[in-house]
Amino acid sequence: MGTDSIYNYGDDIEFRVLDSELEAQIKEDRSRGWKNPKAFDDKDVIRRVDKPHDRATVMRSAFDRDIEKIMYLPAYNRYNNKTQVFSFINNDDVSRRGLHVQYVSKIARNIGEILGLNTKLIEAIALGHDIGHTPFGHAGEYFLNEVYHSNTGRYFRHNVHSVRVLDKLFKRNLSLQTLDGILCHNGEICEQKLEVENLNSFDDFDKKFEMCYTDKDSDEKLKSSTLEACVVRISDIIAYLGKDRIDALLIGVIDNIADFDSQYLGRENTKIINNMMVDVIENSYGKDHIELSKIMYDDLLVAQKQNYEKIYNVEGMYRGDKLNLHDMIDKLYNRFLDDFKSYNQDSFIFKHHFAGLIKNSSHFILDEYLAEDIHQIVVDYLASMTDTYFMSIYEKLFPEDKKNISFRGY
Repeated sequence: MGTDSIYNYGDDIEFRVLDSELEAQIKEDRSRGWKNPKAFDDKDVIRRVDKPHDRATVMRSAFDRDIEKIMYLPAYNRYNNKTQVFSFINNDDVSRRGLHVQYVSKIARNIGEILGLNTKLIEAIALGHDIGHTPFGHAGEYFLNEVYHSNTGRYFRHNVHSVRVLDKLFKRNLSLQTLDGILCHNGEICEQKLEVENLNSFDDFDKKFEMCYTDKDSDEKLKSSTLEACVVRISDIIAYLGKDRIDALLIGVIDNIADFDSQYLGRENTKIINNMMVDVIENSYGKDHIELSKIMYDDLLVAQKQNYEKIYNVEGMYRGDKLNLHDMIDKLYNRFLDDFKSYNQDSFIFKHHFAGLIKNSSHFILDEYLAEDIHQIVVDYLASMTDTYFMSIYEKLFPEDKKNISFRGY
């Protein structure tokens, strides 16, 4: 692939602008200090424990607290070396998961500000939404779920595990609203209209959370409890759809953006972001839900389908299987399972995983954790790994196993 093709977008779709009447209405609403009655009010925040330190102050709002709780976790650091889409690539220009959550946060806050929503809640959900993601992106998630499900009958999903990391492992006392937004964020599932449901207690949330482990179709059933969470969910799609195409061009997975079809959305990243933002705002302003126009929704379904056909199915699951990733996850899973059963305190699951939780969470109680299901504990450890950490541990434990892993560079 020649470098010229990186810039050969071939996108004939126009940059859309807000309807002039709506734009005038937004300006008028701003001038008179209008507040969206559907925006989540900080005074209604719910936490598991009502700690004085977590209450809003002049310096920090309720959700500023959540943002900081998320950003200062060791798990947040690990975003920077976890695959977004493309694994086994030594190229710093390719997006990693840490960059993706920043894109989601920025896009969602832009939309949320215009809609008059709580942008601090939006930021908290966006920055935490992928914190439980596995190494090697959705291929890693898919293979880890296969191993976990075959052993337990339960399902692993990164959105659910993100909640477990924040609420169970590190016990950061995050708000119900932030955790629910993270649980319900799944950007793989596209809907034309996102409506909210009432959620008033952690008892109800815990039932919802547990359902995700046992119900194969739980992602299709999840509804967010705030409009802010709905904005993050649609922004997740906006953030990855075009950016994944840029990365695919960069490393030669695709040759030309013009090969993608579009009647309304656009083909390349800047138009996708602009046009979807305009469409969301035009169809959601002043409403009790977040919505896309029918023409945008239909075009978005085509765009997602073609991303799978041309990018994800080429570079994701199938490439992961070709590179023996499934077998590697399976071997590490069973190795740590055996280490735990034999209480091998020289194992990395003791020296790294347990020790890290003890060190980094003042609320972590080892004996309580060790009483949990051992398969869940092993999943916790594997999901916490970055790509490079996973490879390093695998090579240490199985030095004789020469897997055919080929890293691509610039």
